[in-house]
Formats: sequence, C-alpha cells, structure tokens
Amino acid sequence: MQTVQAALWVVFLLVFLAIAFDFMNGFHDAANSIATVVSTGVLKPGQAVLFAAFFNFLAYFVFHLSVAATIGKGIVMPGVVDTHVVFGALTGAITWNILTWFYGIPSSSSHALIGGIVGAVIAKAGASALIASGVFKVVAFIFVSPLLGFLLGSLMMVAVAWVCRRATPSRADRWFRRLQLVSAGAYSLGHGGNDAQKTAGIIWLLLIAATTSNVQGLPVWMMATTEHLPVWVVIVCYIAIGFGTMFGGWRIVKTMGQKITKLKPVGGFCAETGGAMTLFLATALGIPVSTTHTITGAIVGVGSTQRASAVRWGVAGNIVWAWIFTIPASAFVAAIAYWVSLQVF
Repeated sequence: MQTVQAALWVVFLLVFLAIAFDFMNGFHDAANSIATVVSTGVLKPGQAVLFAAFFNFLAYFVFHLSVAATIGKGIVMPGVVDTHVVFGALTGAITWNILTWFYGIPSSSSHALIGGIVGAVIAKAGASALIASGVFKVVAFIFVSPLLGFLLGSLMMVAVAWVCRRATPSRADRWFRRLQLVSAGAYSLGHGGNDAQKTAGIIWLLLIAATTSNVQGLPVWMMATTEHLPVWVVIVCYIAIGFGTMFGGWRIVKTMGQKITKLKPVGGFCAETGGAMTLFLATALGIPVSTTHTITGAIVGVGSTQRASAVRWGVAGNIVWAWIFTIPASAFVAAIAYWVSLQVF
C-alpha cells in the first residue's frame, strides 16, 4: 500500500519517465526527419538535427491536440488507468525503442507506446477495458500510413519528373537541394506534431488518474480532467522531442538514408513531401501514426519509380517484420512490468 507521500512521488517519477520516453522518441526517430537530407548531402548531420529540432517544436503552434486526445481518451475505458498501467506502458515502449535503436532498426516509437498501453491494460483488466474503435484505428494505420506514404512519394516523383523533363540534371539537382530544405522542414513539423502529442496523451492519462484518485498533495498545476490538459505538459513534450532529435539516432539514419535505396535531392524532396502530407492528414484526424512507417513507405515509393531493383527489398522486409512485432513485443514487456510494479510500489 502506498503512503500519501509515496503516491505523489510515483506520479512525479512517472511524468519524468514519460518525458524521458519523449526524448528517446525524438532520438530514435530523428532519422525519419533528417536521413534523406543528410544522405543527399544537402545538410551536414549537425545542421540537420538542429534544423529538424526547431521544426519539431514549431509544431506546437500549428497543430491542435487531436492526437493527444486519442491517446488520453480514445484507447482505454475511463477509470482503468493507474500508475501501474502507466509504468508498464512506458517500460514496454522504452525497452523496445532501446532494442531497435541498438540494432539500427527503424521501428515505431508510437506503436511501441500503444503496445505498451494495451499490454499493461490487458494485464490489469483484460481486453474489455480497451476501446476497440480507438485500437482498431491505430492498428489500421500501421498499414495505411506506409501505403499512403508510398503512394504520395511515388506520385510526387512522377509529377516532378514530368515537370522537370526539360531541365538539365545539374540544374534540377541545384533547385531540389534548396527545395529539400522546405520538404525536410515540413516533415519535421509533422513529426513533432504527431509524436510529441503521444507522450502528452499518456501524461494526460496519468494526471487524470492521479486527479480522480485524489492523490493528496498533488499540485493544482498537475491536475487534469478529460476536458483539460495542462498547457505545461504539451510545451514540455515538444521541447523534449526537439532535444531528442538534436542528439540524433545515427544508426538508424544510415539504414533510412542509404540502405533502403540511394537518394538524390529530388528523391529526398519527393519522399519528405509525401511523408509530410501523410502526417499532416493523420494529425488533423487525431490518428497517432508511425512517422517511421510513413517515411519508409515514401522512400520505397520514390525508389520504386526508378526501377524495382533500386529498392533493397531485403532491408525493407526486415523493417516490416519489426513493424509487425512492435505492438505485441512492447505489450508483452509492459504486462510483465505492470506485474513487477505491483510488487514494488
């Protein structure tokens, strides 16, 4: 049984753990924003991460909190989430992120978090405590977001090839090296807008649970309801993901920017633009999608418009297997972490 003081400290520690996950999300997914712009030589790695981090934070002023609302209110039945569930969810997501980062696999931090929530909730109350429509929407976009990225990336490539059919290669390359700064900025904006809100959503779940369970000593600025998410949560989450991006995940940058297909500035521009369009749409609809899945689909789409052999399908296939295992693997770890937390606090 938690003492009053211990219960309050658990809430503080879990908020810190969530912010650490957000930082790791930016670190893990930095490749999504900067791999193409680095691999094409438009920006140096140090310049690219600062560029991407700036647009990650700028997303705070652009997007509504639709994705945070989906995580905070659209995945789990009211009253089910407690500190043990949040601990399990974050542990499952962080464990999977570290594992895939170590092996250079561009998996989804977003789906790791969703898997963590699902695993911890099932461990506590069974599958009936999940909101089926919310979970289905997330799972469906595991397939929809990369397909949409593939479609938009390939269509952009075809359109650009037609528009620039009379331009010399050197002139086209010069123009698209500049335009890729616009597309990379747009993708980083979409990345920040979708991913930072996911962490804000799980902190929202935690603070709602702490408020409704009347944790004594909980400061007013930490109290939340289903209709109110404290502004500081959103700001901190955008800052954390920006700092994570600044530190970059260079193992995954190499996979995304060089191993799947070789990109030129025009290809980078088309992939980033197609990916950004997908993220903007998903964020507007409040759907927490994988930025990893999206940009990978767009890169494959761009590569396939040249010729099928331009894509290293073996590497792409390994990435897809990581996508398939992300939710069940993180859910399994989360369920174990939930049980462990019951014994510890």
